[in-house]
Amino acid sequence: MAVIDDVRPLGAELERSYQVYVRGRLKFRVRQIVYVAFSLDERVMGFAFPKEEREQLVLSDPHKFQLPTTSDLRFHWVHADLSALDPTEARELVVDAWRMVVPKKLSAAYDLLHPTGPG
Repeated sequence: MAVIDDVRPLGAELERSYQVYVRGRLKFRVRQIVYVAFSLDERVMGFAFPKEEREQLVLSDPHKFQLPTTSDLRFHWVHADLSALDPTEARELVVDAWRMVVPKKLSAAYDLLHPTGPG
């Protein structure tokens, strides 16, 4: 079972990433782009994910993943139940979301420094 503290340090360590609180909710951003956000009760993690792949992700494990609200379907976004994720999986989702909003050279540099992933 993952909790917010499993991924909070990662959001601060990734290059160009920073943490903000908006209306009491923790969000990770690169510039003004939010790539991860948590619900107020910290049970749900929303994260950037390719639109064309999200339905397949949700269908693969509907216990873990859900589509965002109707108003957020226009964004590259998926929700995950943190209690259904293990900590490593949660960190991998954060890094993959971060990759969507940074230049490829930063993503490649991260891979060189972390060849086994965010673990």
